[in-house]
Amino acid sequence: MNSRVLAAAAAVVVAGLVGTAGAPARAEVRPDVGSDQAAVRCAGRTVDTAAKIRYRTETTINAPLRTIWKLQTDVERWPSWQKPVSSSKRLDRGPLRPGSSFRWKTPVRETPLNPATTLVVTSTVRQLLHQKCLRWNGPAVGAGLRIDEGVHVWTFTEIDGRVLVRTEETWRGDQVEQDVEFSTVALGAGLETWLTELKTRAERGCDRGPALT
Repeated sequence: MNSRVLAAAAAVVVAGLVGTAGAPARAEVRPDVGSDQAAVRCAGRTVDTAAKIRYRTETTINAPLRTIWKLQTDVERWPSWQKPVSSSKRLDRGPLRPGSSFRWKTPVRETPLNPATTLVVTSTVRQLLHQKCLRWNGPAVGAGLRIDEGVHVWTFTEIDGRVLVRTEETWRGDQVEQDVEFSTVALGAGLETWLTELKTRAERGCDRGPALT
C-alpha cells in the first residue's frame, strides 16, 4: 500500500474524522510543536514526547465551559456532532474518569490502493481533571490500517467569559512512520477539524442534558 494513502487514512481516523474523500488539506506543523515547554498537559502528563508524529493546536470557543466539557466527555454522543464517527461505546459505566475506556468506529473509504474498511479505536482515559483537562491513549486497528498507539491531551481554560481549548496528539506505528511529514500534516488537519466541529456545536448551545459530575 502507498505510504501516503495509508498515512492519510490512518491520520484522519484517529482524529475521528474519516469519511471525506482524499487526504486532509492545509494543515501545517506549528513551529513550536516539538517544544516540551509548550506541551499540552493534564495532571502533569503530556503526549509521547519521543513519538515522531506530533501536532498541537488550539481555539477559543464562545460557549460555557460546562457545554464544551459535556460534548467532549459524553463520548457515546460523538456521532451526533462528528459525522465520520459511526459508533462510540463506553466499556464501563458512570462518569468518565481515569481508567474509563471507550471503543469507537469510523469507516475508511475505498481507494485505488486500499479496500474499504472500518477502523476500531480503543481509547483509555489516563488522566482527567473535571472541566480542566483530559488525557487518553490507545491503538487504532483496521484491515490494512494500524496505529500502534495514539496519545491525546486536551485542556480547557476559561478566559474572559470564553474557553481556550488546547489539544495535542502523538502517534507511534511502523505504518504511519513510513512518511512522518505527511502523517503529521494529516494529523494536524484532523485536529483542526475536530476543534472546528467542537466550536461550532458548542456555540450553537447544543448541550441539553445534565452536566457530568
